[in-house]
Amino acid sequence: MKLAIMTKSTFFVEEDKILSSLFDEGMDNLHLFKPGSSPMYAERLLTLLPEDYLRKITVHDHYYLKQEYDLAGIHIDDPLVPVPDGYKGKFSRTCTDLSMLKEMKKKSNYVFLKNIFDCIEFKDEKSSFNLLQLENAAKAGLIDKKVYALGGMSLENLKIAKELGFGGVVICGDLWNRFDIHNERDFKELILHFEKLRKAIS
Repeated sequence: MKLAIMTKSTFFVEEDKILSSLFDEGMDNLHLFKPGSSPMYAERLLTLLPEDYLRKITVHDHYYLKQEYDLAGIHIDDPLVPVPDGYKGKFSRTCTDLSMLKEMKKKSNYVFLKNIFDCIEFKDEKSSFNLLQLENAAKAGLIDKKVYALGGMSLENLKIAKELGFGGVVICGDLWNRFDIHNERDFKELILHFEKLRKAIS
């Protein structure tokens, strides 16, 4: 099972140091997700990261950054938005509806199935599925190695995603909750948690 890490939705001071350390520890799929932010901040963050790591980053907005910084690919959050005209390269998508999953998988490198559990960072984003629906989707072959579980994923519930046959999990709040962006400078606990996540998916 693959491990994708999604950035915190806001930029913060120690971010480049933490991301560099996570890459050093073996992170190989980072999703740069900063909804509603200016591209200037994303550019600044990308210039602070070691160049070798840029090709492991997928960008959710400001798709021109993919070419400019030779990133891994782009991610389309809105299930109804088409791939940008003329775009060539890897892309992934977010899906919120099991009935759209089959079609979406055909046309993407991989798909995030969203709202598996209640979101940790955005409290108003609640789970959209019950376990039975997910088990039936797995039996029907909808959930497979091209589908990653997104939404409330944590060390505690990784096992469920594994048993359902998800190809990967997307971790966000479970990791970033280990670091207080306003009061802390030491992010050892966050790195240790990442190591636990890596062990748990292998």
